[in-house]
Amino acid sequence: MPSLRLPGSVRTLPFALRQALLLAAAVGVYFGVRHLTEGDVVTATRNAGRIVDAERALGIFVEQPFQAWALGLDGVTTVFNAVYIWAHWPVIIAVLGWLAWRRRDAFVVYRNALLISGVVGMVIVATFPVAPPRLLDLGFVDTVTLHTESYRVLQPPSLTNQYAAMPSFHVGWDLLMGIALVREAPYRWARAVGWALPGLMLVAVVVTGNHFLLDAVVGDAIVIAALALSVRLARRRDPANAHTEAAEEPDAGTRLPAPRPAPDRVPEPAVGRVGLEPTTQGL
Repeated sequence: MPSLRLPGSVRTLPFALRQALLLAAAVGVYFGVRHLTEGDVVTATRNAGRIVDAERALGIFVEQPFQAWALGLDGVTTVFNAVYIWAHWPVIIAVLGWLAWRRRDAFVVYRNALLISGVVGMVIVATFPVAPPRLLDLGFVDTVTLHTESYRVLQPPSLTNQYAAMPSFHVGWDLLMGIALVREAPYRWARAVGWALPGLMLVAVVVTGNHFLLDAVVGDAIVIAALALSVRLARRRDPANAHTEAAEEPDAGTRLPAPRPAPDRVPEPAVGRVGLEPTTQGL
């Protein structure tokens, strides 16, 4: 009796479900640790002041005037509130879900990068709490709280750490998903979304008063380092590919010279063969 071969999508379903449970548990731990390690307002405000001083020294403290300019434009706040809320966790879930369903090997790389960066982020939040700009007395406006309740649905206040502005994984993880779309998506429109996503989120976190520029820079740096480590680990787990690449492109110092072509065989002369041997008789 011939064996039953299930369609690829059916065989992928158990893997996708296992990964969904794993990531759900990891996200729960991430938010739980962030909530349990929430710093006090005095320390978080002092650390935020240090970031402001650093940005002023670098000449990049532009968040407050930029937000004030954006608030004066009709509809801008609404757009970037939506980006801040709906272009983060919904996008992460959609991109990772598609990778788990269609690109399993790539999914493992981006999943591990997300987990590694999350661990680093938890350590920073626990040891260096930072208040977001909206909680400082610097003239910032909390646009999300003022204009929408959607964020409370996606991230309940019981799991929120108000003093976890550093690093910004709103920007960092959107960069990770953007890289995944640019490198893995087969459609041009999806790759275009991948290119636009990190920049839109960077503007959104500033317009909404939720992060400083340095928060975004640190978030991006952690994610890029985590992705590089994840790629390295994936290559170590699959040495067959490395051997194949080495066989296809050998090192120049060990490459053997190509053998010379064999010379054409010269036919033997007819002289000396039976019946044609010269004679000295008669001389």
